[in-house]
Amino acid sequence: MSRIIASQYLSLDGVLEDPVGMEGSGLGDWTGPFSRGPKGDAFKRAELFNSDAVLLGRRTYDAFAAVWPTVNDEAGFAKRINAMPKYVVSRTLKAAVWNNSTIVSQDVVTCVRELKAAPGGDIIVYGSAMLLHTLMRAGLVDQYNLMIFPTVLGRGIRLFPQDWSGALKLAECTEFGSGIVLLKYLSA
Repeated sequence: MSRIIASQYLSLDGVLEDPVGMEGSGLGDWTGPFSRGPKGDAFKRAELFNSDAVLLGRRTYDAFAAVWPTVNDEAGFAKRINAMPKYVVSRTLKAAVWNNSTIVSQDVVTCVRELKAAPGGDIIVYGSAMLLHTLMRAGLVDQYNLMIFPTVLGRGIRLFPQDWSGALKLAECTEFGSGIVLLKYLSA
């Protein structure tokens, strides 16, 4: 059975919205002033390479699809994400042009349960707050990889929705560059 892993950049006050300033939120590139360093880069690469698919909401998909096909990096991150299966949750998207993309437009919870039950490895979710909130409420998120940046934004969409509660188990705590901390939690 596959696991759903929520991989998130978060501010200290729990905001996950628009970390690189591509979504027009007005929050700007709040991760830009920080460098996660070689250890953080190695973690992000391993996280992606240990996954078999990517699950994204429409806004995150649009931002990623506009950038990743044009990137050529030495670490092979772009080549990997461009080649792997991608599932985009949207009721309005008519065509998914990014390589190996499939649109999920109906019953997201059932579709994700089927993806988890199918043979294969981890399914990673980047950003995608609305989708992630739906998955949390349905009890479908197995692991949270939270890269906490030492900044407070004061506004923006938070990781955990107000009407959700749950217990998590700390699996790892690692410091990266610029005071960035990785907190890896497993659903209890």
